[in-house]
Amino acid sequence: MKQQLLRSIPSIHELQTHSAFVRWKKKYNVDQEFVTNVMRQCIQTLRNEILLDQWHNSNMEEEIVNRVESLLKKKMSYRLQSVINATGTILHTNLGRARLSREAIKRMEEVASNYSNLEYNLDSGIRGSRHDIVEDLIKEVTGAEAAIVVNNNAAAVYFILHAFGKNKEIIVSRGQLVEIGGSFRISSIMEESGAILKEVGTTNKTHLTDYQEAINENTAMLLKVHTSNFKTIGFTKTVSTDELVSLKNIQDDIIVYEDLGSGVLYDFTKKGIGDEPVVQRVIASGVDLVSFSGDKLLGGPQAGIIAGRKEYIDQLKKHQLARVLRVDKMSFAGLEATLQAYATNQAETIPTIRDMLLSQEEVKEKAETFLSLVEELTFNWTLEPTTSMVGGGTMPDVSLPSYAVGVTSDRLSSKEIADCLRMGTPKVIVRIQDEQVLLDFRTITSSEIPQLIKAFQQI
Repeated sequence: MKQQLLRSIPSIHELQTHSAFVRWKKKYNVDQEFVTNVMRQCIQTLRNEILLDQWHNSNMEEEIVNRVESLLKKKMSYRLQSVINATGTILHTNLGRARLSREAIKRMEEVASNYSNLEYNLDSGIRGSRHDIVEDLIKEVTGAEAAIVVNNNAAAVYFILHAFGKNKEIIVSRGQLVEIGGSFRISSIMEESGAILKEVGTTNKTHLTDYQEAINENTAMLLKVHTSNFKTIGFTKTVSTDELVSLKNIQDDIIVYEDLGSGVLYDFTKKGIGDEPVVQRVIASGVDLVSFSGDKLLGGPQAGIIAGRKEYIDQLKKHQLARVLRVDKMSFAGLEATLQAYATNQAETIPTIRDMLLSQEEVKEKAETFLSLVEELTFNWTLEPTTSMVGGGTMPDVSLPSYAVGVTSDRLSSKEIADCLRMGTPKVIVRIQDEQVLLDFRTITSSEIPQLIKAFQQI
């Protein structure tokens, strides 16, 4: 029986004469060799299924044609796809965190499609340094003496600890030994860097004297880690940045370094949102080094920004790891445009900041616009107040008043609706709450509403 089935498999030559063969080449804009290779893959899979007694379809040719069509579609599709974020979480880690500004996207496109002066000094006509591209902007918006950019903030932390703390003691509060996304722990990064971790204080309380008593001749650094992804409340005590800086009087070669994580250059506290420390104020307190992310509250591309005293930044620029951890031209282009918005007092045009500052009424207006356009679709729609999250491991105690459209169906469960939206075109990622799909319009732009309607029409 198996041999009979194997012999009945159409040959490649036969399949090449099928009407679908020409259609595939035209539809996917590929040549004959590419389509033929895909057919061979499908036939080999079919052979294996027959040999394993897993073949149960009567129409072999039709099945092969369907499989080739499916595999071609998969091969010609990008794995990284755009989605509509209807979750209300602004910095959704799984969905790429910060949405870039139009200016940042424009700059990245210009740089990507042309040659650039990435490492070429246009004034002198000789080789330049990529470190110079955004350093002046970072200095301007933070008040730091110097700066360097690496590929993310975890890399920045590792770089600093390895460069200045290898085989030396780094003192850190036990309550700040945080775990960030993907199970990466500060303590593990310190261990990998070659630094010697010296914990002080307790989980909930650390005093200045704990640091004072721990300092010795092998102490290289006092590390303060901003606990941006959780809050400890109640019977707590932490040592301020100003207090840590004062300990340099004990041993003036000690580096005071603060890992800020989120990287806030816009003072959200003036808008009544959270209590994140602003980079400019931390720099002004006298710390030697700070590091923070580019793609969180800063609102730019993925990057790790290190700013601080020139003597330490210069050492980092000369370190061998600077080349290992460097960022590419497109990241620099996006970061430069984002920082330029801060330097010119246009930070509120950055999508991350814009979406955080939206009032509940402004979000409601977008939701009502959507509802006015979907009345005839066979779903049950409701408009209800909800709360959005900042996300991305930032502002864990902040919830933003928002509005969502609740969706139910008489024939589909909420999970089935969510699955259809996720797998459709465009792809829409939603929340499910109280047995209904929720579309939080804080993270849905007005320009995305027509696409969102199309997604429901397809269902």
